[in-house]
Amino acid sequence: MKRHVITVAGLATVAALALSGCSGGGGSASSDGDPSGEITVLTNRTDIVDTVLKDYVTEFQKTYPDVQVKFEALTDYEGDVRIRLNSRDYGDVLLIPTSNVTRDQYPQFFEPLGDEQELSQTYRFTNDGAYDGTVYGLSTFGSAMGYVFNRDVWTAAGITTPPATEEEYLADLQKIKDTGVTPYYTNYKDGWPLSSLAGNIGGVTGASALNDMTTDGAPWTSGTDIAEIDGLLYDTVAAGLSEADPTTTNWEESKTLLANGQIGSMVLGSWAVSQMQDAAEAAGKPRDTIGFWPMPWQTDGQFTSVTATDKLLAVSKFSENKPAAKAWVDWFEKESGFAESQGAISPLKADDAPATLSDFTELGVQYIELDPRPQGQESLITDIANAAEITLFGEKYRQELIDTARGARDGDKQSFFADLNSRWGQAVADTQ
Repeated sequence: MKRHVITVAGLATVAALALSGCSGGGGSASSDGDPSGEITVLTNRTDIVDTVLKDYVTEFQKTYPDVQVKFEALTDYEGDVRIRLNSRDYGDVLLIPTSNVTRDQYPQFFEPLGDEQELSQTYRFTNDGAYDGTVYGLSTFGSAMGYVFNRDVWTAAGITTPPATEEEYLADLQKIKDTGVTPYYTNYKDGWPLSSLAGNIGGVTGASALNDMTTDGAPWTSGTDIAEIDGLLYDTVAAGLSEADPTTTNWEESKTLLANGQIGSMVLGSWAVSQMQDAAEAAGKPRDTIGFWPMPWQTDGQFTSVTATDKLLAVSKFSENKPAAKAWVDWFEKESGFAESQGAISPLKADDAPATLSDFTELGVQYIELDPRPQGQESLITDIANAAEITLFGEKYRQELIDTARGARDGDKQSFFADLNSRWGQAVADTQ
């Protein structure tokens, strides 16, 4: 159920949020003290900016009639915002870019939203948007990691239960290929879907995996999370189990390809399930043609899945209308029902798990939330990755891995991992 009626308690929270951490700026208010004026919201959702998001504005204005909301939908969101952060012109509300803003930079670009300990009583994933005990970004929704798959394709190949080991997984992809279907789709060209793979860190060794990488001089070693994640991608491509030419992939087209059974699966967060089910419905197929299974790793006989935030919603430090911007953030988090509409995990702790994770419920998947990054070291993992010039949370090095696996780049898995370890190990040593 979407929440479009704000309670008195909710209004009080909005007021508190609008006042917390405000460091000046040209905020405006109506005659009765409520926020007013215009705000600009940057979004990556080009597909719903003229539909769903406009409907949200209509609902938002039932509570804040004096606030006008304008959207800027950016196709290359990360790239465009990366450039705009060099100026003060990046809207009033925006999604924090993941590839080029480190935690210690949050205070430079974004307005404080409140104390982490306090907000964590209401919201999930607050540590992801926090620095030094202060929250600068709130989760739009959360996802569990796994892979979306076409149930008909896998059933036709004789696969009705998820593979429990990497060997079984690769063998099952081969069975699918034997039926004439491309088993796995990398989404190499758009790139950003490859960054989703980093969300699996923790699924192999547990909740401390990401923090452990900050002291590990050779994390691309067999048995570690990142080695298993990237190794499985390499082996999939090297075995010819992905699309023939990754340079021609297309994200929007991939939804239709999966829905129509032309490809078998894609590793993504659970946020993608509803989009793929929408594509199935548009193709005249039942929504449950699209399923979602956990990665082929188990702990004590149980499948695991790492849960984490998707994008983080923030207010620009340089917004000239911070009261209205913060009112939008609070309303979006609590009242829009956006997470539910995406079949994703709600940022609100009080909300139940989404129906898109019904496969996980049946399988008894154990959810893992990563250990918080130590206070004062929130940006350490990103600092190391940047120093090593390894796009741990991006796509560049995984595109290079795919090119190596398919023979378009010199080297093999061993040499590729050795290079990553060398660069990472030096960066770790330099930070000690």
